[in-house]
Amino acid sequence: MLAKITDTILISFEDARNRITNAKKIVLTGTPIKINTTKLTEDQRKDIINQLNLSNEKPIILIFGGSQGAKKINEAVIDLLSQNKNLNYQIILSAGEKQYDNVIKQLKEKNIEISQNRDVKIFPYIYDMGEIEKASDILVCRSGATTIAEISAIGKPAIFIPLPNVSNNHQTYNAKVLENINAAKIIKNDELTGEKLDNMINSMIYDKSKLKLMGENAKKIEIKNIEDRIYKEIKQLVKNM
Repeated sequence: MLAKITDTILISFEDARNRITNAKKIVLTGTPIKINTTKLTEDQRKDIINQLNLSNEKPIILIFGGSQGAKKINEAVIDLLSQNKNLNYQIILSAGEKQYDNVIKQLKEKNIEISQNRDVKIFPYIYDMGEIEKASDILVCRSGATTIAEISAIGKPAIFIPLPNVSNNHQTYNAKVLENINAAKIIKNDELTGEKLDNMINSMIYDKSKLKLMGENAKKIEIKNIEDRIYKEIKQLVKNM
């Protein structure tokens, strides 16, 4: 809508270029992220896992739906746990501060006491998200632009559940950026169940070389010096005014 009256459009992904018409100038800059992208040493990773009281012997699946959580994703995790599906992996769930109590309540109604389950950790919010992302084996999440940028920067395989009913279905297009280079898989929001999520996780965790390759593929779209690229374009615009 704004392309024809905008001097410069900064995009997060090269794939977005062909979807914008009537633009004077389009520049690929990437999306700024706040997390520290320095790779963890094996000792650092083990220390983070030990602090969470999880095991270093099973894969770790980090599941989150943004800072507010995602009801559909939380429901899938509840479904998965109620069927005792996560026998071969551990789960860290960021449920969202407004949804956390309800998630714990629903699990208790199914006789699942999370505090006694070593393989599952559920939090209202994760403040050191970047470190937990780097310590995890697979990320399960929505596919906003910032999330895609973080995943590409740290090089992690992902399972995306794009948020539906957003403008131009942009979260699906975002997710496809990584799916198209074999760095991620996608489950549609209305098709998400505990069983489907478990099946996809299990199809990925046993092939460590494949997971490693998916992470390396994600790194291929990482953009360096994002803030400098953005500043350069702003400075050029001001100079030409």
